[in-house]
Parts: sequence; C-alpha cells; structure tokens
Amino acid sequence: MDFFEVVDTQRAIRRFRGEPVGDEVLARVLSAATRAPSARGAEPWGFVVVRDPGRRAAIASLYRQAWEAADAFTRATDADRDVRDRPHYTRMMTAAGRLATTLADAPVLIVCCLDHAQLGPIAGPDGALRSPVAAYASILPAVQNLCLAARALGLGTTLTTLHTAFEPQLKALLAIPPTVEPVALVPLGWPSDRFRPTRRRPVSEVAYLDAWGAPLLMH
Repeated sequence: MDFFEVVDTQRAIRRFRGEPVGDEVLARVLSAATRAPSARGAEPWGFVVVRDPGRRAAIASLYRQAWEAADAFTRATDADRDVRDRPHYTRMMTAAGRLATTLADAPVLIVCCLDHAQLGPIAGPDGALRSPVAAYASILPAVQNLCLAARALGLGTTLTTLHTAFEPQLKALLAIPPTVEPVALVPLGWPSDRFRPTRRRPVSEVAYLDAWGAPLLMH
C-alpha cells in the first residue's frame, strides 16, 4: 500500500474475525516495530505475543473489570464533558465498550514493553524514570510502527493502556520481569470493521508558524 494511504486510513479496530494470524505476517509486523528509533539507540523494547486462548481469556477478564470501573468513574464525574458532545464520541465509546467484552476474540494480543534496565541514565538505579519523555519516546514509536505495518498488511489494531489498572496481575500472568513495564496492550487480527479515511482537525487549526498561535500559511 501507498504509505499515505496507510496513514490516512489507519484507525482503531476493535472487532476481529476469527481467522488466525499467520507466523509470517506476525513476524513482519514485529520486525517493523523494531525499526523504530530509541533514546541512545538502546532498543529497550520487548513484545509479548499472546496467542494462548487461556491467557487471552484471563487478560480479557481483567480488562473488562478495568473498563467497567473506568466507565463508571467517567459517568459519575462527567470526566469526558469536554469531548462527549463531539460527533465521534458516542460511536467511539460504544466500540470501546464492545472491545471490553470481546477482547478474548482477538486472535493475538501484543503486550509492548519498555525495559527500564536498558535505559541507562534515563532511569535511576531503582528503575524509576528520570526522564519519562525520553523513556516513552523509546517505545511508543515502535508501537505506532507496529500499528501502521498491521494496517499495510490488512490487519486491524488499537493501542490500549487500560492494562495499567491491572499491571501486577498482567506481569505475573506473562512472567514479565520486574524491570520491564508493559506500556501498551495491542489486540491484533483480521478486522470485522472496514478501514476508511479518518477524520481529524485540519492542519490549519493545530500547526503554527514560528510561534504558538501564529497562522501557518501554506500555498
């Protein structure tokens, strides 16, 4: 696929068909993830590919509980009042809620991890991050590479972080070492939903020339 077609149509996919994802396709997606840049060139990432139905079901159960708690909090506090009247909101939340009840149906879950032990001066001796910006800049580009590569191959993904609500259980379930932080949980599979061009605010509303708020005029 043309690169810009990939970028323009890559979107959160939260419903998957039952077909398995082949080894060759999965390897290509993971290889693309490892092409990302990282601070100091340390490549401090790791990817736990979860295919086992039992483990996927266990993660899905924890995910659903976390979603229900987060959804209850959001409703009780009106936490999304700044965006809930936008056209996309109801559809997005409905899809996110559906994912919370069907996460185990995704044939692959990829837990994208950051190894604090490989961050050098970015982390202290106890693993605490001294520069979170530099640390997460060393894993999130890899996650985006993974999602874009999946789209180019016809696979669907969505980047989720709800696992942070049950991180200790997730790490125990997948034998993730103490120094390793799960940063993103990405379901991956052949999509039931269609890809289509995404809708975003125009560049003129979010890009400025030389100073914040100064119009960027492009001819």
